[in-house]
Amino acid sequence: MTLSDLQQKLKDRIRSAASEVFGVEIDQLNADTPPKPELGDLAFPVSFELAKLVKQKTGEKQNPRAIAELLKVRIEDVDEVARVEIAGAGYINVFFDRAKLLSAVARPEPTPPLAEDRPKKMVEHTSINPNKAAHIGHVRNAVLGDTFVRILQAAGDRVEVQNYIDNTGVQVADVVVGFMELEKKDLHQIRELDASLTKEYTFDYYCWDLYTKVGLFYRDGNPSGDINPIKAKLRTDVLHSIEAGDNSVAELADYVATRNVACILDTMERLGIRYDLLARESDILHLHFWERAFTLMKETGVIRYETEGRHAGCWVMPFESHTGTDEHESDKIIVRSNGTVTYTGKDIAYQLWKLGKLGLDFHYNVFRTYPDGQLLWVTTTDADAEAKAGGGNPSGRPHFGGGVTVYNVIDSRQSYPQDIVARGVAAVVPEIGDDASVHFSYEMVALSPAACDELGIELTDEDRARPYIEMSGRKGLGVRADDLVDALLDRARGEVRKRNGDLSEDAIGEIARRLAVGALRYYMLRFTKNRVVAFDVEDSLAFEGETGPYLQYAAVRSRNIFHKLEEREGFPRSRADEVLERARFDIMDPADAIEHWKIVREIARLPEIVRQAVDTLELSTLARFAFSVSQMYSTFYHRHSILNETDPARRDLRIALNELYLRFMETCFSLMGIPLPERM
Repeated sequence: MTLSDLQQKLKDRIRSAASEVFGVEIDQLNADTPPKPELGDLAFPVSFELAKLVKQKTGEKQNPRAIAELLKVRIEDVDEVARVEIAGAGYINVFFDRAKLLSAVARPEPTPPLAEDRPKKMVEHTSINPNKAAHIGHVRNAVLGDTFVRILQAAGDRVEVQNYIDNTGVQVADVVVGFMELEKKDLHQIRELDASLTKEYTFDYYCWDLYTKVGLFYRDGNPSGDINPIKAKLRTDVLHSIEAGDNSVAELADYVATRNVACILDTMERLGIRYDLLARESDILHLHFWERAFTLMKETGVIRYETEGRHAGCWVMPFESHTGTDEHESDKIIVRSNGTVTYTGKDIAYQLWKLGKLGLDFHYNVFRTYPDGQLLWVTTTDADAEAKAGGGNPSGRPHFGGGVTVYNVIDSRQSYPQDIVARGVAAVVPEIGDDASVHFSYEMVALSPAACDELGIELTDEDRARPYIEMSGRKGLGVRADDLVDALLDRARGEVRKRNGDLSEDAIGEIARRLAVGALRYYMLRFTKNRVVAFDVEDSLAFEGETGPYLQYAAVRSRNIFHKLEEREGFPRSRADEVLERARFDIMDPADAIEHWKIVREIARLPEIVRQAVDTLELSTLARFAFSVSQMYSTFYHRHSILNETDPARRDLRIALNELYLRFMETCFSLMGIPLPERM
């Protein structure tokens, strides 16, 4: 039984008693954690609310303390409760049975096997325009999405992870314009160029630089200038060719996008981030997903054709929110007057498919096989490719789409378009409910001025006075994700080398890799999602403070206790269950017992914290909880020796707490995607 289960059990008892004894129903029943463990583990102020409800019903004044005494009888016989005390004017203070809670935390109930017919949750994240290398802002999206997936999976949910590939969009078209107009290269020459590039300067890096050049090309060399309309037509012509498909320009664009996707996947693999399916926008168009969605939207009256005004000739979704403002008017347009489909329109078609409400499906092919054998699939229009990839074998491929809830991890600047998509889908198929489409919103990532210096970005005096520096791909102001990881790796490698001069360079490199990944992932998680993250390289890698390396160090130190126990006494960690079985609190004086008990009680809150993170889509809740427990345990560790304790019973209890803390951290690291180094 988890702490949340125990709370619910007590609440159910109190609600039942309120109904049976007083004839009233309690809608909202709050439980508080007393400020000091001496006052109990859980406090219910419900007696005061009940007194008011009974008076309203009967007109008779009630004594809250007398009510509390009646409720006490109903909950003090719960197995996991040691005793119940009434405090003050009527507070109900519950004291848990410490031995039973310790046992419950040490032996959590296993997650039930994942049933194939269990409703599926779908998470779309990363979804980088495949025109150049991933940058630091994309890392926040991917880390948030991947962590959310890990949490859902740990809770036993069936989850499908998708990465939307906008391979027909403006950004890809711009890079194609760059290759064709600036560099005068055809597909064969681009392939040759790609083959000649190095591991240090890959295809996505090349496209990063080319994209900046194209931005200047459109503006006749002036970064702040207007786009030259003649050159803008080049972009439009390329876009039309890409959308039409089956031509040399579309073939070139497909190569550019596919190679960039492969490079981006390599970047994300460095951070432990993977996907089940790459859904390509070109396939949405060529398999007529949009036409099907367009028909459904017209049949249900979700969109209308404008015959006059500034949107004459367009199909629009006439939602009234934001009416009268220019900022979001374009997001309501589904089909432009020139007949092209907007991002919003294509997103509605894709969302209908994800929810299994479109009536059409993709074909699929294997895009890559991860090192451990996991397959990454990609959508295709080629039915033959799917059969060759395994779609026709007896085991078959996974069934994609058809989720009951879709989480789209997209930054807050897309909040209104996401609202339009969700409302459009719900209007077409009202039976899915309002909660089927969920926007997992977050704020952007910037750099601190110090980080810009670290990464070689030149700043003006005006920039240095700002709290953070925003990125701009068009201006070439940004940090590629791989460059950031490399910078963290270099710093971490130097720190590890100083601390572990006896290790080989390979061992140092592996520890540094884990530190760098932990530093980056924790930094992206520790801030609330509605806050702009000003990334700082030095701060993220600090061994003190709220950082990934601090947590990793705390866990490694805890694990080293078992290494020393095994070296000195032949007691390996694998035998920790023996100590957990015999650990007791009643062998200590009350003050010491409470200090030890606080560790268990806090660790027992993890399932509640994880549930809260999912319900609120606020993953910083988990990151900060791991940090607060680590701080608490660090204080305990420095005050109470384990290896030098001579009293066997006290020593057993502390070894048990060390094991609980280490299990707690291993669980948190698994949920946050943070690797645990062997040494620090």
